[in-house]
Amino acid sequence: MIEPWAGALLGLAAAPLLRAVAVRHAVPYGEPLRQCCPAGRWGRWPTGRCAGCGEAAAGPRPGAVEAVAVAVGAALGTAADAGSAPLFCWVGLFGVVLGFVDAAVLRLPDALTLPLFAGTAVLLPLADHRPAVLLRCLLAAAALGLLYGGLALLLPIGLGDAKLAPSLGAVLGLYGWGAVAGGVFAAFLLGGVWGAVLLLTRRAGRGDALPFGPPLLAGALLAVLAAA
Repeated sequence: MIEPWAGALLGLAAAPLLRAVAVRHAVPYGEPLRQCCPAGRWGRWPTGRCAGCGEAAAGPRPGAVEAVAVAVGAALGTAADAGSAPLFCWVGLFGVVLGFVDAAVLRLPDALTLPLFAGTAVLLPLADHRPAVLLRCLLAAAALGLLYGGLALLLPIGLGDAKLAPSLGAVLGLYGWGAVAGGVFAAFLLGGVWGAVLLLTRRAGRGDALPFGPPLLAGALLAVLAAA
C-alpha cells in the first residue's frame, strides 16, 4: 500500500496543472481550446486565476479541483502498491480533469480519453503481468466499451463515456469481474442519486442532459477501494 498522505501530497502538487488542463479543455464541441498565455497551460491558482498572465478567474470553483485531487490521491494511495501506483496515478490525474470538464460542458474530449486509454494500456502490465489477469483486463475494457457504446444509442449517455469506459474497465479487471460489475452498478447508482438531487433542488429539469462522466469515474473508484 502507498500511504494515503503520499497520494494526497501528489494530488495537491498536481492540482495547479489539473486546473489549468480542465480550464483549457472545458469548451463546447468544435470550439478551440482556451489559452490565455503559454504559462496558462501549466498552472492556475486555486482561485482559477492564471499563474502566468494573471487572467481573471476561470473554470471550477476556487479550491474545488484541489480538494478533489487531494481526496482522489489519498483514496488511491490506500489501494495502490509499488506496481499499480503508476497506473493509478495516471488514471487518477486524468479522471480529475475529465470529471470537471464533463461537469462544465457535458463532454469528454478525445484529446483526454484517448491518451488516458493509451497510457493505461502501457502501464497495466506493471500493475500485474500475469497473462490471465491481463486477458481479463482486456475483456473487461472491451465489455465496458461495448456496454456504454450500446447504451449511448438508447440513453442520454455520450460517446465520450463509451471512450472513457474501456480505461476504467481495464483497471477494474485487475480485481476481477465482481469489481467490474460493482463499478458499473455504482456508476448508475451515483448517477441516479445525483440526478434526483438536481431535480429536487430544481437545479435541473426532467429533459436536461446530465454529465455521466463524474458518476462513472466515482463508481470505478469506489469499486477499486472496495476490492483492494
